[in-house]
Amino acid sequence: MIAENIAAIRARMDAAARKAGRDPKDVVLCAATKMNGADRVREAIAAGITCCGENRVQELTAKRAEHAYDGASVHFIGHLQTNKVNKVVGKVDLIQSVDRPELLAAIEKEAAKQAIVQDILLEINIGAEESKSGYAPEAVDAVAAAMEQYPHCRLRGLMAIPPVSEKSGSNCRFFTEIKRIAVDITAKNYHNISMEILSMGMTDDFEDAIACGSTMIRVGTAIFGARDYSKK
Repeated sequence: MIAENIAAIRARMDAAARKAGRDPKDVVLCAATKMNGADRVREAIAAGITCCGENRVQELTAKRAEHAYDGASVHFIGHLQTNKVNKVVGKVDLIQSVDRPELLAAIEKEAAKQAIVQDILLEINIGAEESKSGYAPEAVDAVAAAMEQYPHCRLRGLMAIPPVSEKSGSNCRFFTEIKRIAVDITAKNYHNISMEILSMGMTDDFEDAIACGSTMIRVGTAIFGARDYSKK
């Protein structure tokens, strides 16, 4: 079933990209693997998934120990506490959810300690929702301008989780705003950054996100099925 689900998602991705006049190869499917065990992650990778996104440090650590992600890149996409950065920095290819100055500073410190450069995205609270973390859209430019102060972090783009989509197209204004922010920052040629990754779009709205310029979608439910939170 996982393989069939992935094939169906890729077909929808391709159609959405072509409709927008984009090359489907320019959009990466990142499988959100939260609450899915190592065997299911391996099954997804065997079916062609090349990127896995993990929300929880404990799950990331356990699945890495089981070699669940072998053959795919690994991204951290959940809320990250500063006291757990040592369990993530250097362990993942990309931290997508850098949502506040304190976390950025902690990642820089840990990456310097490990003598590495950690790739990151800035998470934007594009809907200004109190229940979500992330930088305010108007704060992003200043963070990008200051990235030269963080030589062990490489800013590669932006990530956003818009409000729950009530109907098709309702999140396009948020996706378009993220794209505009990225274009504006790119034009300023700041040091130590690129805006090559726009991680936006999930199971319910990824086609709209692709139409608005997303280069990476994060999909869990449509690949693995609904999560059973009663078990946690």
